[in-house]
Amino acid sequence: MDKPVFRTKSQRQYLDKRSLDVGVRKKARLDEEEEKLQVEREKELELIRKQYMGFEKKTKKKASEKFRFCFDWDKSDDTSTDTNSLYQNPHVACLLFGRGSWAGIDIHEQKKKKKHHWSEKVLEKNRTTRTANTPEIDIHEQKHHWSKKVLEDMTPRDWRIFKEDFNISYKGSRIPNPIRNWNESNLSRELLKVVDRAGYKTPTPIQMASIPLGLQQRDVIGVAETGSGKTAAFLLPLLNYITRLPPMTQDNIEEGPYAVVMAPTRELAHQIEHETVKFARYLGVKVVSIVGGKSIDEQSFKIRQGCEVMIATPGRLIDCLERQYVVLNQCNYVVLDEADRMIDMGFEPQIVRVLDAMPSTNFKPGNEDEELDEKKIYRTTYMFSATMPPAVERLARKYLRNPVVVTTSTAGKATHLISQRVMFVKESRKMAKLQELLDELRDQAVIVFVNTRKTADFISDHKANYHLTTLHGGKSEDQRGSVLEDFRNKRYNVLVATDLAGRGIDIPDLAHVINYDMAPDIETYTHRIGRTGRAGKKGTATTLLTLQDSHVFYDLKQMLIQSKSPVPPELSRHEASKYKPGSVPDRPPRRNNM
Repeated sequence: MDKPVFRTKSQRQYLDKRSLDVGVRKKARLDEEEEKLQVEREKELELIRKQYMGFEKKTKKKASEKFRFCFDWDKSDDTSTDTNSLYQNPHVACLLFGRGSWAGIDIHEQKKKKKHHWSEKVLEKNRTTRTANTPEIDIHEQKHHWSKKVLEDMTPRDWRIFKEDFNISYKGSRIPNPIRNWNESNLSRELLKVVDRAGYKTPTPIQMASIPLGLQQRDVIGVAETGSGKTAAFLLPLLNYITRLPPMTQDNIEEGPYAVVMAPTRELAHQIEHETVKFARYLGVKVVSIVGGKSIDEQSFKIRQGCEVMIATPGRLIDCLERQYVVLNQCNYVVLDEADRMIDMGFEPQIVRVLDAMPSTNFKPGNEDEELDEKKIYRTTYMFSATMPPAVERLARKYLRNPVVVTTSTAGKATHLISQRVMFVKESRKMAKLQELLDELRDQAVIVFVNTRKTADFISDHKANYHLTTLHGGKSEDQRGSVLEDFRNKRYNVLVATDLAGRGIDIPDLAHVINYDMAPDIETYTHRIGRTGRAGKKGTATTLLTLQDSHVFYDLKQMLIQSKSPVPPELSRHEASKYKPGSVPDRPPRRNNM
C-alpha cells in the first residue's frame, strides 16, 4: 500500500500555478492554430472567387452604392475570344428595318441617322450584287467555297454542298465522290482529248455523278431529266473500258462485241450511234448499229467484219441472235437507254433474252461485302431513263448487282431551262392558232407534235409560206433518216412529228416545241418538250389545250406549278384539274326535301 504524499503550502501553490500556466499556454496555442486555419480558409475562398467570378475582391462600397446595380461591363470580365466578325464590327440597331424609333431621343435626329444608315446599306448591296445564276455566298466563306479548293482539300461538308448545288443524290453503298471537272474524271488522256474536241467544256450533273461509278464498273441506274447529257454519261466510261481491252482481231471477232447499247426506237439508236462515233473515231473503236427497217443481210455483213460497240433495237437484236448473225460471248458491258420506254413498248421479253444470251460467268456476286476476283471480268450494266416505273425496277432487281441509283434534279420532270406556255383554245381554232405561232417564230427551228399520222398530213396540206416536213410511222427507215437530216441541216425549219421524235432526237439550236395535240399522258409530254432546252440552252414549249384533254389536266397543272410556269385560268378553274384521275372528290350530302 502506497504511503500518502504530504506537501507543504508553498508546494501546493507552486503546483496550482504550474497547471494554470499549462492551460493558458494550451489555450493560446489553440487560438493561434484556429487563427491560421481561418486565414487559410479566407485565402481559399478568395482563390475560388477569382476562378469562378473572374474579378478581384472589390473595395468596400459606400452606403449609397451598396444596393446599386452596375450595368456597365468591365473589360476584364469579357471572356470572348473575338474571333467572330460580329464582335469586331457590332451592328447598329435600327428598329423595324428603319421604321421604328427610340424613346427619349429626338425623333428628327433619329430620322437623319437612319436615312444615312440605310442609304449606305443600299449602296453596299449594289456594289456586291451578283448575277442571278451565282449562289449567294458569305464574303467570309467565299474563300473557303468548294469551287476555290483543290481536290485534296475537299471535306465531307464541301462534297455535301456540291451535291446540293447540282441536285445530285445517290442511293447505294460505297459511293465515290462526283467529279467537278474533266481533269478530275480519271479518264484516259486520249479520251480527255476527244472530250475537248467535242466541245464539252464542263460535265453535266448526271455526268458528274455517274462517270466515277462507271470507271469502277459499278452497276448504275441513272434517273435524270431529258436533255441532261445521259448519252455521254454512259459512253465515256464504256469507251474508257474498251480502250483497256485487246483490239479486235481475227481470233476474237467471232466472239461478238465488247459492249451492247439498246434503245427503244431506230431514231434514238441512230442518235446514240452519231454520238458514239463522234468519240470513237479518234480511239480506233468501231461502232455498228442494227435496227429494223434496213436489210438484215447488210447489217450481218458489217457484224462479221467485227465491232467493239453494237447499238441495237431489241427486236432486231433478237432476230440477229436467232439467225446466229451475232453472239455475245465476250459482251461484258450493257447499256439500256430509255429503259422505261422499252418496257412500255413491250420489249421486256426481248431485253431479258438478250441479257440471258450473255455469259453467266461474268455476273457479279450478290453479296455486297464479297470481294471481286481480279482475274475475272464482271458485267457492268447501265440503265438510264427519265422516269422509273415498277417494271424497270423489277428488271433492275433481277439483272443488276448492288446498283447505285443516281438521281439528278427531279425524276420525270422537265428541265428548268424550258419555259412552258399553255393556251386554252377551241378545237376549231387550233390550226389558226398554230399558224399565228409559226408566223411569230418566222425562220426559227420548231417541232410540232401531233398524236396521229392523219393530223400530221392535215397540217402538211396547210404548209403554204412554211418550210415544213413530216415524220411519222408511215414513212420508211430511209425516209425518216432523210427527213431528220434535212431538218438538222435547216432545209426545213418546221417538223410535224408524232411521238417517234419524242425521245432521243437531238436537234441543235431547237428553240421551240409546239404541242398541237396534247400528249396522252404527262410522261410523253415531258419527253416531247425535252427536245428543246438541251445542252444548257433555253427553250420554249407551247401547248394548245382543249376540253378533250381533261384526262391530263391535273398532272399538267401540277407540273406547271412545280416549274413556276403560268397556269391559264381555264385550266386552274376546271374541275378535272383539282382531283387526281381515278380519285373521287368528297361531295356534300344530298339534301332531303321530303
